[in-house]
Amino acid sequence: MVNEYIQVFTTVEKKEDADRMASIVVNQRVAACAQVVGPIRSTYWWKGKVEETEEWLFMMKTRRDLFSTLEKEIKALHPYEVPEIIALPIVAGSASYLEWIEAETKK
Repeated sequence: MVNEYIQVFTTVEKKEDADRMASIVVNQRVAACAQVVGPIRSTYWWKGKVEETEEWLFMMKTRRDLFSTLEKEIKALHPYEVPEIIALPIVAGSASYLEWIEAETKK
């Protein structure tokens, strides 16, 4: 049961973008929960040079079978040319929390 759930991450430059995206994916029930954390500092390679940027981390809890739907929604809403969209399996969690994720995402 645990491997059926994932946490999906992306980052955006503006808190307003993260807040807007969080509201949309939760209201569409492709994520049961969305959290915005930041600001954070990101250092990365982009188009041949190292960039340093202040960003906001946007984390979502959902079911694994909803990943492709959530990914499409993030891409449609995301301002970046190549957004970070990664999913990590939830390898352990309280039964009641996992049941809540199941109940609050679309079937």
